[in-house]
Amino acid sequence: MSADPAQSAALPHWRALESLYASAPINSLFTSQLEIPAEGQSRITYAVRPDSFHAAGAVHGTLYFKMLDDAAFYAANTLITDRFLLTTAFNLHFSRPIRGGTVIAEGRWVSGRRRVLVAEARLIDETGEEVGRGTGTFMRSHIALSGLEGYARAFRAGD
Repeated sequence: MSADPAQSAALPHWRALESLYASAPINSLFTSQLEIPAEGQSRITYAVRPDSFHAAGAVHGTLYFKMLDDAAFYAANTLITDRFLLTTAFNLHFSRPIRGGTVIAEGRWVSGRRRVLVAEARLIDETGEEVGRGTGTFMRSHIALSGLEGYARAFRAGD
């Protein structure tokens, strides 16, 4: 059985997006890893640390936003191979506190392919419970992906 040609052609872009995520300075503050399994999908695994807790001993809302926004963003950017996307709006819903462990942010593209894209994400704690959900809109920027070191590095590594 042969691989899907469209997916095979997209793999370098997906690996470059994973490299871009890893290269972002903000991610030095978060123990996380991005995986892009298919077009329009992303999965980010986070190891929650106590230094991300608010005073009541659970993860602060800024981390929920970071995880959900990143997962939705990268799911959408799988469809755009030339430009970096920008978040223009994000709606966030908290459903349960996160008190530690490993959390998975699953992103999924919903609609749009030209100028504006919509994607959603959900957070799953290590017991399998959904702890948060969000939907974002993303638009193409003037920033070429190929001009971003973290993205371009993946192509040089493949040479």
